[in-house]
Amino acid sequence: MKKLIVGDDGLPAEKVGEWAKDKHEYLCRYLDISRGVRLKWLGDGKAGATYIDLFCGPGRCQVEKTDEWIDGGVVSAWKKSLEGGAPFSKIFISDIEDKRREAAAVRLRQLNAPVEDLPGTALEAVQQIVPSLNPYGLHFAFLDPFNLGTLDFGIIRALSTLKRIDILVHVSQMDLQRNLVTNALSKKSAFDFFSPGWRDKVDIARGNQEIQQQIIHYWRELVANLGVWPSTEMKLIRGSKKQPLYWLLLAAKHDLAHKFWAAASNVDGQGTLDLL
Repeated sequence: MKKLIVGDDGLPAEKVGEWAKDKHEYLCRYLDISRGVRLKWLGDGKAGATYIDLFCGPGRCQVEKTDEWIDGGVVSAWKKSLEGGAPFSKIFISDIEDKRREAAAVRLRQLNAPVEDLPGTALEAVQQIVPSLNPYGLHFAFLDPFNLGTLDFGIIRALSTLKRIDILVHVSQMDLQRNLVTNALSKKSAFDFFSPGWRDKVDIARGNQEIQQQIIHYWRELVANLGVWPSTEMKLIRGSKKQPLYWLLLAAKHDLAHKFWAAASNVDGQGTLDLL
């Protein structure tokens, strides 16, 4: 995590690459496209629609190089849900760094968001959140970790127990590639948290690109086995030098959610992406 800075509103904020704007755009496009369905769960006597962000950050960012101030993902999501006339009935946020989580909570409360913030790791938080949710509600989770190791598979396993859950996941291609050899050869590595059981499925004698493909394919298989099928549309986000940074993909139980994501992720007419 980068060092916190003072935001333009006086609260803690963080520096981000320009690619963060693309990430938030895809997130908000999905929430906007799916607002009609979300609306059916909102109102008196309804089960509600919740938003879950377990790596929420401070909620405000400054873009490196341009110094532009932008909202963080959870603040952008709340504003988009308001704008679309289908605001989430509850927002749960968590971040392992208290200052980041607390700053996001303050910003959301200033916008009258129904937010609850939980301390601890993402896994600890989700294990508290899931049992507290209405089992008949509509739930959406945005998983935006800094690296593969923090995307503990137990998080997705816990979320998958919900009847109606859509999960938008940030999978770090850069971390996978940059730390591939270290993770593949270590007795305990980030892969063990991200993709448990991978050692029995991945042939580390292969070339680096094939190992990456095997890791991702196996992780997708693990997710699918939970009943939340990962989308074929894996949106590859690139940096300022066109270097691959991470994928965004949706895991969901309903075909309609995948149709929404196919539309949301196809801003520039790009079709289904190859994994690598």
